[in-house]
Amino acid sequence: MPQMFSKIRTTPLPAGRPPVAVEISPEGVLVAARPAKRGASELAHGHVYSFVPLPPGAIVPGIEEPNLRAPEAVTDAIRSALDDVSPRTRSVTIVLPDTIVRVFVLDFDTLPAKAAEALPVVRFRLRKMVPFEVEHAGVSYQLLSQTESECKVLAAVVPGPVLAEYEAAVRAAGYEPGAVLSSSLAALEALDSMEAIMAANLSAHAITTSIANGQELLLYRTLDLPDDFTQRVAEIQRSIAVASAYFEDKLGSRPRTLYYAGIQDAAEFAASIDDPGLSVVEWASRPDEGAMTALPQICFAGVAGALAGAS
Repeated sequence: MPQMFSKIRTTPLPAGRPPVAVEISPEGVLVAARPAKRGASELAHGHVYSFVPLPPGAIVPGIEEPNLRAPEAVTDAIRSALDDVSPRTRSVTIVLPDTIVRVFVLDFDTLPAKAAEALPVVRFRLRKMVPFEVEHAGVSYQLLSQTESECKVLAAVVPGPVLAEYEAAVRAAGYEPGAVLSSSLAALEALDSMEAIMAANLSAHAITTSIANGQELLLYRTLDLPDDFTQRVAEIQRSIAVASAYFEDKLGSRPRTLYYAGIQDAAEFAASIDDPGLSVVEWASRPDEGAMTALPQICFAGVAGALAGAS
């Protein structure tokens, strides 16, 4: 898997990401952390979890502001969820909804080695690729591969005012954003495999499909979903079919396994896509220990992947 961004606006932090991840979604705030105290009751994976639900409409994710329609409720939920796990640092990784982060694989002939010189080049390329102002947007990039004549770069960009909303909510809760990731980019780190994989992350608003082959990201596609149930199912089926066809075209064989995370359980999702040739497995299963609160059916892959790169 490619190592994801340690901060969406700067180059990676030398010390790695913080040992606590906060995923902020319309459903609520999910926190995963390495416990502050370790001892006889230490968990198998060393993580504790908390979830605090949000009222409907508190967050409406998108590239248009405002996303946080009830910022005080969001801040309270962040503070409560983090207090539940007693993190050993005030610095946290924020995991954002996929719908507010645009992700691209860019090709360059060359790219300056110094981040201060390369970042303006990446920003310039992104100007015509996103429907919002890039100059003050949150932008991060990562070199995927490089030869004498070509380099491939993974770039992520989020509107500056939207990013500021989420960061402000975290700061108002008494914590500091130390890293920022999109849900599915973070989740890719939860899959420790050098083999080709296809994955899907389903939220209430969108589905993100991705294909990775070792260090190469072949596909990353987020699709907004309609509210109508029948149309929603059709769009999900179409999204998986497109990803499967792309996998076969690029890798020469049809995918047999789909790594899945989301607001439906894996069996329900498998039934909805109705593809007998595709085995749907949990991307990151619900924790069976370490829960400080009741944990709903939700994507756990984002926080799991965020902690995979923690210091």
